[in-house]
Amino acid sequence: MLDNAKVGSQPSEPILTVSDGLAVVRLNRPREHNRLEPTDLAALQEIFTRVDADQSIRDLVLTGTGKSFSSGFHLGALADRLAGNGGESGDRDAFEPLRVPTIAALNGSVYGGATDLALACDFRIGVEGMQLLMPAARLGIVYYASGIRRYVTRLGVAAAKKLFMTAQPIDASEMLRIGYLDEIVAPEDLMTRAEALAATLAANAPLAVAGLKRAINEAAAGALDLGALAEVRALCSGSEDHSEGVRAWAEKRHPVFEGR
Repeated sequence: MLDNAKVGSQPSEPILTVSDGLAVVRLNRPREHNRLEPTDLAALQEIFTRVDADQSIRDLVLTGTGKSFSSGFHLGALADRLAGNGGESGDRDAFEPLRVPTIAALNGSVYGGATDLALACDFRIGVEGMQLLMPAARLGIVYYASGIRRYVTRLGVAAAKKLFMTAQPIDASEMLRIGYLDEIVAPEDLMTRAEALAATLAANAPLAVAGLKRAINEAAAGALDLGALAEVRALCSGSEDHSEGVRAWAEKRHPVFEGR
C-alpha cells in the first residue's frame, strides 16, 4: 500500500492519498486555481506509475483543492516548452491507459490543458456552477494530437470544433449535454458521489474491468488490438474471479473478487 498524505495549508505538487483500495490525487495550488506547473506534471506521471504498479489499488479519483479544478497549464512554462518543441501531453497520455478506473471529481471550473486531463479519465462528475473553457484559438495554439483525439472521440466533431474554434466557455448543463460530464452534483456532495462510484467499480472483477477499459479506449481511437483482446478474454475466462462471479450469480450473492 502506498503511503498516505494529508493536504497541507501551503500550495504544493499534487498530493496522493490511498485508503481501502482507493487512490485520491488532489491538485493543490488553490491560490492559482490549481494551475499546472511543469513540476506538477512530473509529479502526476510519477503518481500514475506508482498507482498502476500497486495491485491493491482498485480506483483513482482526481480532484482539486479550492474553488477550481484547474486553470490549466502555466502559460509562461507552456511558451517555453513550445519554443523548445517540447510536448505537453505526457501526463494525460500516461493517465488514460491506467489499469484502474479513473474518476475526475471536478470541484470547480476547468480550463485549457486541464480539460484534457479530465477527459483522460473514465468518468467525470462536476459541480453546479462550474464552467469549461478551451482557449487554444485565442492563444494562437494548435493543440497536440492526442488531446484532439480525446475531444473528438469522447465529445464528437461538432462539440470539439465549437470548443476549440470559438474559445468560448460553456456551463455545467452544456458540459452534461455534450457528454463531457456524466453527472452534476452539489459541491458538498462531490466526493461522496465520487467515492460511491468508485465503490461500484471496485466491486467488479479487476481483470475484466482493466481489459474492458483498454479495449474500449483502443476501439475509440480506432486502434483495437485484436490479439491483445483475445489474450485478455482468455485470461479472464480462466481466472478465479470468473469462477467466483459465476458461483455468486447462481447463489444470488455479491461476488468477492481477488484480481486473479
